[in-house]
Amino acid sequence: MTDIYESVRRLFVPIRPEGYPFIAIALGIGMALSFLWVPLFWIFVLVALWVCYFFRDPPRVTPIRDGLVVSPADGRVSMITTILPPPETGLAPTPLVRVSVFMNVFDCHVNRSPVAGRIARIVYTPGLFLNAELDKASEDNERNALVIESGGHTIGVVQIAGLVARRIVGWVTAGDPLVAGQRFGLIRFGSRVDVYLPPDAQILVGIGQKAIAGETVLADLAPSVAPRQFVKA
Repeated sequence: MTDIYESVRRLFVPIRPEGYPFIAIALGIGMALSFLWVPLFWIFVLVALWVCYFFRDPPRVTPIRDGLVVSPADGRVSMITTILPPPETGLAPTPLVRVSVFMNVFDCHVNRSPVAGRIARIVYTPGLFLNAELDKASEDNERNALVIESGGHTIGVVQIAGLVARRIVGWVTAGDPLVAGQRFGLIRFGSRVDVYLPPDAQILVGIGQKAIAGETVLADLAPSVAPRQFVKA
């Protein structure tokens, strides 16, 4: 019975309010088209259910310890490289480690802070909507960059719109404090999030690995510190 309860609980999770208009649109179109052909209604009911799934916002258990960097997004680790940060971040023009997490249209798209700290800067940059898996998407695509000051480190987090994504939504402003795993925004319908880390960061994931926002540890900035603890958000 416990396993069944857990399965049901994981299926019925909260839905972000940003999804309500899209759910209503899908159901409205389905009802209108049902007068032409009844099966069209059920097709759009399935679309509405997918929208509910897309905008889901499940609780996460975030590991808490100085130096830990958790994934800001659900998805696949698509790139780990050393590269100059985007100029709009205001970060020093020296190579940093970049970990990219690509989200497909079936991943949860709520983004979470990779570290605890304070938002020093937020910069939105309009751009194209290329495939977010392409390396040049970090320079050409629409994006929203956050710079977070955390325990003596400066971390860059860049939300990048993708081929299908058409809107980056933010829920924080410059100067706001953040805790690790805190929700700070979402990207609608497929995208990518880049995390820029100091060159000496100890990377703890590999390319192709599945990441879970707020839970998967991407890197350790202080590997000699005491073992991690956990908090549910």
